[in-house]
Amino acid sequence: MSIGELAAFISSHLKRNGIDVVLSGGSCVSIYTENKYASLDLDFIEFNYIARRKLKKVLLEIGFYEENRYFRNGETDFFLEFPPGPLTVGEEPVKEVITLNFPTGELRIISPTDCVKDRLAAYYHWGDQQSLEQAVLVAKDKKVNLEELERWSKVEGKLSFFLEIKKRFEVH
Repeated sequence: MSIGELAAFISSHLKRNGIDVVLSGGSCVSIYTENKYASLDLDFIEFNYIARRKLKKVLLEIGFYEENRYFRNGETDFFLEFPPGPLTVGEEPVKEVITLNFPTGELRIISPTDCVKDRLAAYYHWGDQQSLEQAVLVAKDKKVNLEELERWSKVEGKLSFFLEIKKRFEVH
């Protein structure tokens, strides 16, 4: 299975069991860029608190077992993580969640624009150059809202950073 197919399979299984999640993080970059950036970590954010016991039980039904803070399955190199919510990028809530359809189910995922914000947050706050490159990859492969990125960067107190790199996001 591709990363998208696996994420949709897991997400659909969780939803059937009353656990509503959204995919975020580097795996979104992998999906939006068709693996120009590869991530093995699927970060699912829960909409409502779910007891870890229930999560473990539901994931075990599809072969995922808990190891430290991750969930693994011997049949794949991908691993799952459930960072605590709420679903935010920087200081703001995620603006848009979209649904992608795969043969294995539906996947709720942050939008390309919010994915770029997520990667830019790591660049702005930790100086992570790889995250900046990931943000640029998504912007080149998917339509993103540059005005929204600029507005959000200003709210984050990083407008000068954005203005320095803005040309990298413009599609020619």
